Amino acid sequence: MPSDKPIPILTSSTSSFVAPTPQNTPLVSAPIAGGLSKPTVPDIEEDLEELDIDDNEDDDGDADDADVQRAKSAAIQATMLGMVQGKLAGLVGKSSGYIEGLPLPVRRRVEGLKGVHQDYTKLELAYKREVLELDKKYLALYNPVFDRRKKILTGESEPTEEEVKLGEEQSLKDDPEAEPLAESAEKDKDAKTDIEGIPEFWLTALRNHLDISELITERDEGAMRALTDIRLEYLTKKDGYAIHFYFSPNEYFTNPILSKTYYYTGEADYEGDFMFSHAEGTKIAWKDDKDLTKEYEIRKQRNKTTNRTRTVRKAKDTPSFFDFFSPPQKPSADDPGMDEEEFDMLEFKLEMDYSIGEDLKDKIIPRAIDYFTGKALEYDTDYDDDDDDDDEEGMLDGDDDDDDDDDDSEEGYVPPPKKKGGKTGAGRGGGPKTDECKNQ
Repeated sequence: MPSDKPIPILTSSTSSFVAPTPQNTPLVSAPIAGGLSKPTVPDIEEDLEELDIDDNEDDDGDADDADVQRAKSAAIQATMLGMVQGKLAGLVGKSSGYIEGLPLPVRRRVEGLKGVHQDYTKLELAYKREVLELDKKYLALYNPVFDRRKKILTGESEPTEEEVKLGEEQSLKDDPEAEPLAESAEKDKDAKTDIEGIPEFWLTALRNHLDISELITERDEGAMRALTDIRLEYLTKKDGYAIHFYFSPNEYFTNPILSKTYYYTGEADYEGDFMFSHAEGTKIAWKDDKDLTKEYEIRKQRNKTTNRTRTVRKAKDTPSFFDFFSPPQKPSADDPGMDEEEFDMLEFKLEMDYSIGEDLKDKIIPRAIDYFTGKALEYDTDYDDDDDDDDEEGMLDGDDDDDDDDDDSEEGYVPPPKKKGGKTGAGRGGGPKTDECKNQ
């Protein structure tokens, strides 16, 4: 039976050391450990000395000693937790010193393996490029299907009997208790028959995507009802793709098409997927006073000298789905006018922007009917797993969230999006991977 003990790497000397664990840390003390300096990170007790907790009673003199002790205990626990998390976060990506402590011949072989791995990354990039070409080929085959979809949802054409039959079979496969159309027609004899196509198809489909739904405001809905199609186009002269939004004439802007283009760098990230370079969007030609990304305040100002009053109209930015066409620009790590918090927020916006582009490309455009009906949400495991974790955590904590439950049960409530886990990348079916926006 094989042993579970690590296999030592022997050197010419009498000493030996153990190969690292997955955390890049030796299982037992290696001979090189004796020469390492003592950590200079202060321990918890040292940091707690800086914690200032007032154990005096409040000004009214009616504070209970037990309440004060509980408050002190909670404050100490919160401080300790924050300190531990801060210390651990600072160690992410840093070397444990193990590799640097290996004998020179072994280190040379390690560097050689890195060189060998470059051959793999080159082949992986070639594979991704072939997959991209295959995606382009099949998009040309998908487009006639998408053309047929557009004709039906805009009312230009009606589905054939064969198409309806196939759809009903799929509905029964998804839900054996689904009501057949014949029974529905019998019940809805007085239903309107002069409705063209499928009203608000794309607005409903986008509303059923948890991240995009957070971008669509009530003010946006009027313009979004004019959305007639969303299509994908792969770039030919550069690496990347474009998402085209087609609109019927409306009261908000004159553009018949609004586009968002995502560019790849042509290089692969650590996971082998194409990295994003940047994104560009169409400049929207808003009609007078119809800019949904602005709110206007009207104020009256009085001239102190003439005592006359004038009306001042001031515009301010307001969140809108149409901000999607004015994407954030990649920050520079040495930008002197941006602090770390602003830098992190901009980087998060970039990742979210790329993620939405990928979901439009890989999910919403090809499976628009499933997002319209809500079927796609059953397979969106990125969110379901997080929700289950949150529910389980809430039961363990024993928190009373009755007020929150009441709010969530209101009609029209859309749960806030959660950050997706798992692999990300600009390749097939993944989320975004930006270029090296920030050195971790």
